Amino acid sequence: MAKNVVVVGGGYAGVMAANRLTRSGDVDVTLVNPRADFVERIRLHQLVAGNDDAVVEYREVLAERVRLVVDAVERIDAAGRRLELASGDSLPYDYLVYAVGSGSAEPGVPGAAEFARPVASVEEAERLRSQLYDTPESAPVTVVGAGPLGIEVATELAEEGRTVTLVCGGQLGPYLHARGRRSVAKRMAALGVTVLDGPGSTATAVTRDAVRLADGREVPSAVTVWAAGFGVPDLAARSGLSTDALGRLLTDETLTSVDDVRIVAAGDSAAPSDLPLRMSCQAAIPLGARAADTVLSRIAGEEPATLNHVFAGQCVSLGRKAGIFQFARRHDVAVWFHIGGRLGARVKEFVCKGTVGHLAGEATNPGSYRLHNVSGGPRRAERLAARSADATAEHVA
Repeated sequence: MAKNVVVVGGGYAGVMAANRLTRSGDVDVTLVNPRADFVERIRLHQLVAGNDDAVVEYREVLAERVRLVVDAVERIDAAGRRLELASGDSLPYDYLVYAVGSGSAEPGVPGAAEFARPVASVEEAERLRSQLYDTPESAPVTVVGAGPLGIEVATELAEEGRTVTLVCGGQLGPYLHARGRRSVAKRMAALGVTVLDGPGSTATAVTRDAVRLADGREVPSAVTVWAAGFGVPDLAARSGLSTDALGRLLTDETLTSVDDVRIVAAGDSAAPSDLPLRMSCQAAIPLGARAADTVLSRIAGEEPATLNHVFAGQCVSLGRKAGIFQFARRHDVAVWFHIGGRLGARVKEFVCKGTVGHLAGEATNPGSYRLHNVSGGPRRAERLAARSADATAEHVA
C-alpha cells in the first residue's frame, strides 16, 4: 500500500520536498498551503517597487503527482497522525514534512505594529505597495532593518525616485565582509539613501509620521517599512512538539523531529541539532530535498543521510541596476571577495531565476537536484570551529 506523505508549507523547501518525494511510485504526496500560487519571496522587494508580481503558478513548479490543498493547518495531531485544517477538515498522514517557513517577527517596539509595514509575505508587500501608491513620491520613507531585505527594499524604492532613510540598528549589512559593505554603502550613496548606522541607530518607537532612535534622533517618515528580522509560525509549539526559542521544530541531523520519527522538517522552520541554518532560499531548497530523502529512506527501512549543507554566500539586489554577491566559506562566514555593480545585478537575477528552475526541474525529473555527499565530522563541531577561527576575519583589506 502506498504511503501517504503530507507536506505542510508551499515555499521553496516545501515544493522541493513534495516534488522529490514523487520519485517513489509507492508514495502519495499532498502539499498543504494557504495560497493558491507559489510566492517568489526573494522578489518581494520588487513587488513593493512595482516591477514584479513575485508569484508563479504552482503548475509551473509543482509535480503533476502532487495534490495541492489550499488551506491552513491549525494543529498537528502527532499521536493520531492527522492535521486539523482551518476549513474544519482533517488530513491523515503516514509521514509529515514540516516546511511552514518564516514570516515577519513581532517588532516589540512601541508603535511599530500599528504604524510600520512589514514585508515578509506577499500580502504584506501588496499592502505596502498600496500605501506607497497613495503617498506622494516626495514624502520620506524610512526602512528599519539593514539585513538583505531592508537593503533591497531601500535601494529598490530609492531607484524609483523615493526619498529613503535606512535605519540600521547597528551595522549596515552585518553578514557582509568589510569590502562588500563598502560596496553596498557606495551604491546607497549614489541612490541618495541616507544610512543611519552605528551606536544609537536602533529604532525605539514608531509614530504615524516618524521613527525615533535610541540616541534621541527623530526621523520623519510618511511610510515606515519594518524589515528587522523574521519569526516562524507557532504551529509546532501549539501542537506540543519540541521547538527552539524562536519556535523552529527541533530535529536531529537527518531533519527528523526529536519527538516523532514520522515528522521531518525543512527550511526556515527547522532547527537541526538546535543549530539552525541561516534563513534563506539557499538553505531551504537543499533542506527540502534532504527532508524528502529522509522520508523515503525511512519508508524503505534504510538509515537516512545526515545534513551536510554548504553555503556559497549571500546575494543582495541594490535596485535593478546593481547588486552584490558576497562569497563565504562553506560554513557561512563572509570572505573578502564579492561581485558587485551591474555584474552583481545579473548574478542576482540569475540566482532568482535559478531557484524557480531548480523547483521546476525537480518537478519534471524528481531526484535530479544534487545534494552534497556526507563527509567529515559532526556539523555542530565543524560550524562552531569555523566561526571561532573566523571571528577576527572581518577587517579592512
